Amino acid sequence: MYYYEVVLQRSSAPKLTYRSAEKLSVGSIVDVPLKSTLKKAMIIEEVAKPETFDADEIESVSEFYYSEKQMETARFIAEYYFSSLGEALSLFVPYRRLEPHSPDSTSGTMQEHKESDNGVGVGALRPVLTPDQQKTYGQLLQKDRVLLFGVTGSGKTEIFITLMATMLDEGKTSVFLMPEISLTPQMEKRLKVYFGDQVAMWHSKLTRKKKEQILEGIYSGEVRIVAGARSSLFVPLKNLGLIIVDEEHDDSYKAMTRPRYHARDVAVLMGEKLGAKVVLASATPSVASWYKYDVVKLSKPYIETVKKYRFVGGTSLTPEMINEIRNNFEAGNQGLVFLPTRGNFKYLYCESCGKTHLCPFCSVGMALHRYHRHLKCHYCGYTEAIVDTCGYCGHHPLKSERMGTVEAIEMIEEQIPDIRIEQFDKDSITSNKKLKDALGRFESGERDLLLGTQMLSKGHDYAAITLSVIMGLDYILGLADYRARERAMSLLVQIAGRSGRAREASVIIQSNNREMFLPYLEDYEAFLRDELEFVRDLYPPYVSLARILIAEKKQEKAEALTADIVEKLRYFDEVDIVGYGKAPVERIANKYRYTVLLRSKKKIPLLKALHSINQRGIEIDMDPVEFS
Repeated sequence: MYYYEVVLQRSSAPKLTYRSAEKLSVGSIVDVPLKSTLKKAMIIEEVAKPETFDADEIESVSEFYYSEKQMETARFIAEYYFSSLGEALSLFVPYRRLEPHSPDSTSGTMQEHKESDNGVGVGALRPVLTPDQQKTYGQLLQKDRVLLFGVTGSGKTEIFITLMATMLDEGKTSVFLMPEISLTPQMEKRLKVYFGDQVAMWHSKLTRKKKEQILEGIYSGEVRIVAGARSSLFVPLKNLGLIIVDEEHDDSYKAMTRPRYHARDVAVLMGEKLGAKVVLASATPSVASWYKYDVVKLSKPYIETVKKYRFVGGTSLTPEMINEIRNNFEAGNQGLVFLPTRGNFKYLYCESCGKTHLCPFCSVGMALHRYHRHLKCHYCGYTEAIVDTCGYCGHHPLKSERMGTVEAIEMIEEQIPDIRIEQFDKDSITSNKKLKDALGRFESGERDLLLGTQMLSKGHDYAAITLSVIMGLDYILGLADYRARERAMSLLVQIAGRSGRAREASVIIQSNNREMFLPYLEDYEAFLRDELEFVRDLYPPYVSLARILIAEKKQEKAEALTADIVEKLRYFDEVDIVGYGKAPVERIANKYRYTVLLRSKKKIPLLKALHSINQRGIEIDMDPVEFS
């Protein structure tokens, strides 16, 4: 009889021990009995017969399994990002055995699919590169971990495609990560031109049936390039030779639920484990990546055009902005308007006492959704009818502050009746089809103006955009985040980069901080140098940060737990307690929230300290990007 430790799929439950009459392999996916039901579990270790209890028997063994490298990476994710091994393994899509499991399998290894000949030595189609692109491509080939720092419109995608074609010719596969699924329709079109059915797009909006079709292609070896959002990193490609992380600066690569991994950093780790090349790329690289990795620069745009920048005041759409939009529209050109907040995400507040109308279960303002005629909490989902009287002092009426996308559209349409506007935010783009349709309408010229939120900054490439209007940068600069300057500057450069791809363009920037932005508009590297001095010895990349979040229904319990954790952490000399207390958003879903922020020059003492206080009821976020 053999005995195995298993972890349950997608579960934070502790390890369990089961027995089997046949020898099984570590990584096998099995069905195990638990409280009168069968649960999916993963074998993580062979162990001795338990002395204190009788182990139940494993019911059945699946044809699917996790490879040794997947197990290793999952163990790292669980340890570093403070999740269970079951939660970490559940990120990965398992491999499939060629042969059904047989009792005589020994040695702990699996028979894997024979590598398909598809795509090996096929002489993959390649784009024609400019001399600058060719030089950059050559430099990238020489490095295993590298940051491609290429200005917007410099043709980074052509270089990526060439690298992927090289991998195909060597019989290797590639993963191409993008921060948002909003990028996938346009990228899919471009990749299909070169790679046809050898490429598949992978993201959360795919139907189960579509995912199964793609996996069938991966298992058979027909699909050799997988492109998409951060989950693409975990598909079971064989012989992985290349991982590209495009727009590497983007916070969408960081998961906000357990395991709270950062796909960019896990990509680098997987590259090391699998012997694959890792290329990070951005026109506005993060300070941390620019500091940590070898940099290859692509300094010239594919088509050099003139961009005129103009700063304007105000906090809403001004007559001057609307006039620019009108002139651009009447000239037959397309434009783009960016707002920093999603949909109609604005609040009701009282002019008399200054209070905001709050969610009864969370200490945040209820967002006003004019289109649906209700107030909604974007934290817990609670909705209620629009109120008009202050609940604190009785003042009437309440005012709404900050402009949302729907209001901006109404305002522009009122002034420019014939203009056709495409709303582009998470309220309007709720499915893959809606995304494709919206981008298709704009690309084909059926729409004159693309108006939306952060989704607009994500690398779209449309030649006809000759005007970018950027609002709300001062709001981003004012966030309680050590990277507020970096986020605002990156956003400005990215949104400005959506215009002027083929012709002269104007960029209108609404900000009262002209002096901060102006020196860096044509020199992002100068900004990175200055920002590195700004964070020196206090913030990443010079130190590691970790955030502990405590959430309890009773405030006294949350407060006591916070005090207890802080007291225990004081014994760790190499770890600084930067601050602790109520979270910026004090309550969500009727739970009181407290945070502790830690800093250390070395990762190991920080991890040691965190593992010493880790317990049920707290969340630990290593390398946090969100501080609310």
